[in-house]
Amino acid sequence: MVSAPSVKGLICPNCGAAITLRTGAQAQTVVCDNCHAVLDAKDPNLKILQKFDEKMTWRPEIPLGTRGTLKGDQYEAIGFQVRAIREDGVDYSWREYVLWNPYTGYRYLSEYDGHWNDIVVTTTPPTELSGGLASAVEFHGETFKHFQTARSTTVFILGEFPWQVKRGDRVRGRDFVSPPQMLSEEKTDQETTWSVGTYTTPQRIWEAFKLPGSPHEPRGVFENQPDDYAPAAKDLSALFGIFTLLLLVLLMGRMATAGNTKVFEESFQFRPGGGDSSALVTKVFPITGRTSNVEVDISADVSNSWAYFNLALINEGTGKAIDFGREVSYYFGSDADGSWSEGSSADRSFLPTVPAGNYFLRVQPEGPADVRRFLTYRIVLRRDVPRLTWFLIALALLAAVPLIAVFRAWGFETKRWKESDHPLVVTQAQAAAASDDDDDTEDSFKGAS
Repeated sequence: MVSAPSVKGLICPNCGAAITLRTGAQAQTVVCDNCHAVLDAKDPNLKILQKFDEKMTWRPEIPLGTRGTLKGDQYEAIGFQVRAIREDGVDYSWREYVLWNPYTGYRYLSEYDGHWNDIVVTTTPPTELSGGLASAVEFHGETFKHFQTARSTTVFILGEFPWQVKRGDRVRGRDFVSPPQMLSEEKTDQETTWSVGTYTTPQRIWEAFKLPGSPHEPRGVFENQPDDYAPAAKDLSALFGIFTLLLLVLLMGRMATAGNTKVFEESFQFRPGGGDSSALVTKVFPITGRTSNVEVDISADVSNSWAYFNLALINEGTGKAIDFGREVSYYFGSDADGSWSEGSSADRSFLPTVPAGNYFLRVQPEGPADVRRFLTYRIVLRRDVPRLTWFLIALALLAAVPLIAVFRAWGFETKRWKESDHPLVVTQAQAAAASDDDDDTEDSFKGAS
């Protein structure tokens, strides 16, 4: 708990209003609540650094003087500023709060479009990494990717600050992200400061400071916002890998135990247009072993022509017939675009469950009547043939859910990096802007510095 701070009462030299200085000697700048004049807190007479005649445009959602608990310590909101950047003639602004605890010192909060960050200043700068398309830094063993570089301007201030600040102050900022954390560098002509921000939900801020009402729902994806889809995508991808391995083991077992035995092979001829005289019945052949599939391969020497075969696999003992039909067609030629071809002179089909027994084939071929020559065709039957079809179907079904999760995670990351200097998908407008302006310090910076 924060004990009652040493509050110093002063008078604003600009308007005569009472000024409360909560941090005493720690404060360097204080802003009058009444006239918004910027005063030098180090000067006993509160020298006026800057006057402000416009009406207040921004009102802090955390009123100054409000106390809240963050990371187990109680802090008081003592300062508020608004920063902005301009992109294509449009101002984008975000809000920052200065928090104070007499024992732990300063802490900061930033808010943009409902996204909040809990920020502390670090005296240990990160290590710059080289290589790759985008720069990165390493901090406490963790790599942070460069997100954006921009110049921001202070457009509004209220309360007291531990540094000299005025409206119109400009800083060069660089952001590096490793969600849910963000490293930010602020650089002026006088100094360079690094801070670490941790993404915090608005509900957590409201609970910490016991604010009335409900917070605004965050809009869009912020630069260090955690990707809720990423863990699910990672876990589902791992499960997909495990099940794929199991499927491969089952497939290898099936391949090793499959009979894949040829039970019939013979070639025949027919003259297209010959009618029923082309029909035939093959010799009887045995199919042994357990009930299994039967693969039927049929090929014909068609050339710029077609042939159709009405077939029936008939069990000699039971008379039960499995009727099916297959067509082969093959055409080729050349035109202005070059040589072309379509179709095939061979075809394959599977009969799924054929019990053991003695069988024969009934075949009735057909073809175009204008073909004058005999066509030769060949039929081959194999039993218990391993197939990849069911493996691929199972693989596709297993992949569906992790693919959805991966695509959702990708969509989230695409939205995150859309506003950065390194978008995952570059739009035409971004490409044109990049070619027209090589100064990355003027790029958009839609976040807290």
